[in-house]
Amino acid sequence: MVGLPNNSFAHLMERDTKTYVLKRLVDEAVPRKLSIDYAAALNSQQLAAVTAGEGPSLVIAGAGSGKTRTLVYRVAYLIDSGIDPSQILLLTFTRKSSQEMLDRAGELIGVRSERVRGGTFHSVANMLLRRYGRSIGLEPGFTILDRGDAEDLIALVRSQLGLNEKDKRFPRKGTIAEMFSKSENTLRPLAEIVVEEFDHFSDHLDALEQLQRGYQASKRQRQLVDYDDLLVLLRRLVMEDEGVRRTISSLYRYILVDEYQDTNRLQADVVRHLASTHHNVMVVGDDAQSIYAFRGATFKNIMEFPALFPGTIIYKLEENYRSTQPILNLANTIIEAATERYSKHLFTRKLDGPLPVLVEAAGENAQSRFIAQKILELREEGVPLSEMAVLFRSSFHSFDLEIELSRHGLSFIKRGGVKFIETAHVKDLLAHMRVVANPLDAVSWHRVLMLVEGVGPKKAQDVMAALVKSDKPYHALREMTGRSGKGLKDLALTLESLAGSGDLRPAEQVNHIYEYYLPILKTQYDDYPKRMRDLDHLQTIAEGYQEVETFLSDLALEPPDGSAAGVEATDRDDERLVLSTIHSAKGLEWQCVFVIWIVDGRFPSVYSFSEDEGLEEERRLFYVSVTRAKRHLYLTYPINVFDRGSGMILSKPSRFLDPVSPGQLDQLVLMEEGGRADWYSRDDH
Repeated sequence: MVGLPNNSFAHLMERDTKTYVLKRLVDEAVPRKLSIDYAAALNSQQLAAVTAGEGPSLVIAGAGSGKTRTLVYRVAYLIDSGIDPSQILLLTFTRKSSQEMLDRAGELIGVRSERVRGGTFHSVANMLLRRYGRSIGLEPGFTILDRGDAEDLIALVRSQLGLNEKDKRFPRKGTIAEMFSKSENTLRPLAEIVVEEFDHFSDHLDALEQLQRGYQASKRQRQLVDYDDLLVLLRRLVMEDEGVRRTISSLYRYILVDEYQDTNRLQADVVRHLASTHHNVMVVGDDAQSIYAFRGATFKNIMEFPALFPGTIIYKLEENYRSTQPILNLANTIIEAATERYSKHLFTRKLDGPLPVLVEAAGENAQSRFIAQKILELREEGVPLSEMAVLFRSSFHSFDLEIELSRHGLSFIKRGGVKFIETAHVKDLLAHMRVVANPLDAVSWHRVLMLVEGVGPKKAQDVMAALVKSDKPYHALREMTGRSGKGLKDLALTLESLAGSGDLRPAEQVNHIYEYYLPILKTQYDDYPKRMRDLDHLQTIAEGYQEVETFLSDLALEPPDGSAAGVEATDRDDERLVLSTIHSAKGLEWQCVFVIWIVDGRFPSVYSFSEDEGLEEERRLFYVSVTRAKRHLYLTYPINVFDRGSGMILSKPSRFLDPVSPGQLDQLVLMEEGGRADWYSRDDH
């Protein structure tokens, strides 16, 4: 075949060239007619986020700004715009939240929303691993271990490796599972987790690393996958198999992630790989509400999102539909002092409302009495108990308040943590006091005896039977022999010294038993450092009493149990006040909120003073607590409080209030009726 001369093509192009027009399909040429009036349903900031174009988007959703509504309308808008619903992936932290969002989207857009893939990170990972996991050696029929199963397998491997036969006590299986989980979810070596958070087990680090390797190998051999493995293995799959990664990424061309500030490193990495072929990922969250570092979540994910996805467009939702402007002014001031944040300014159309109130009390019980009294006043003014909440940094902060509420006949539910007298270590210590106060208390005797090394249920029954027959029970206890002999003798000496000192006040008794109980506490509980702080607080409560009998009686007052969550109260007396840790209150709201222990050293915790990241998380926690209130907000702090852990006297309101101007708060100082100094002992009443 003879080729054309080199200049033939140029010669042809010099001739007159004709054109032929390719027509677009009708639905490409004309914008689709949307079935919903989005502009009428959303404010301008929500509308901008909902109608965002392709590419990465970060929606910074301030507290109470309609985050869920925005996500629901975004799903509807994508479907309304002609996107195949099966190409939309909605990732949430609970199955309930994803289902609620898709149900609401269905109300807007119809049955097409049922084809959207919605679910938790773990449920989506489970589905993808069963479909594509073979390329990393995972068969579709793998078994998922729940937490209990995982702990049992850890115990089995530990036994096989001979790690039960060590001189020093090895961590329990639940503690080991917690260590392994934190390591996986934060993408950090086990050694870092142990040294930073479980330092009292650092001596076992080599053995723990050996156990971790054995646990992983055992799961692989048996085709077992624990909860954390679902994300670990999905990440490995999309990192190691480019073909599978492209397939999955093409399958889900529009990815939406809720509560992005609560993701950990592992989840952020999975999102990045799933969006690798298109970058059509919209994450929604609030950097100011990132408060779950203890679960492995990292504030850095939401701050680094624009760097991870170049070209990110940031949308802000700042109109608040929950709180009055005076409350939002305080919240804005608190968070503006954060060292790293996305700037935003919450505003509302609810301009009027009382100023938040800062309340100074001379001590913890004065704080508790104020809250009980103010709750009764608000109730008389028409605010239902169910529309009031008391929030606190740590569960033990509410112990004194629980007693006071019971004295006033105020019903409550406690969320997050355990009710004071239900904590095992507090029950242990009080059981010793009850035995001394009432030697016939068989329940307390059984609990006390079961704490002694070498005493099981049968031995405890035998000892109790012998004590009942004896005129001198402590002497009989001292004379017992066998494997438990020394422990029973030590117990007898402790109880005898208390029984022989009838003039000891409750705080002195607590201190005496604490010295005896501390070695037992360290043996019984892997998290004993945290429990020690609870017992320090028990002693603080005991200092408010003159008589042991009154102290034990007050602690025995059980607040009404059972949960009223999700149930409409049919009678005013069925209402429950909510007591909650701030972590458990996130996402909730009440007409009136009390935030207690706003004293520097408790909130922020003295343990956060030495590290910037910890202090900043405490600031965000404070911001979350303030933004739970719709209309009434009370911040209370006791002064002249001795903190046993640090040896400090705590008297200053939280440093997070330092930037707040006087005009943003009303301030109250509590006084006793009749002008007495504000001190109080329950035995005066």
